Amino acid sequence: MEINKQETHAYELDFPIGNHEIVIYRRYEFFYILNDVFIGILFVVGSILFLWEATTLTGIWLFIIGSALFLVRPTLQFSKKIHLKQINQKKSD
Repeated sequence: MEINKQETHAYELDFPIGNHEIVIYRRYEFFYILNDVFIGILFVVGSILFLWEATTLTGIWLFIIGSALFLVRPTLQFSKKIHLKQINQKKSD
């Protein structure tokens, strides 16, 4: 894994795989979207599990986990702002 810096101060993650490479631009936005998709899946599956009494407890746990993942959203935004602050401080040195 390699991190490249572009002129726009946006970082990208490179994952070399043989002759190919997976590139993730704007990694914070990528993880923010990935988190939202995961939360959505948990809530949909949790809602379906509420349809049967035997699986209600599992549905409750999925709702709890999904709700906790809502805390990841501001954490990612906070991390991005701190990371950009560090970049600006290093550049001025």
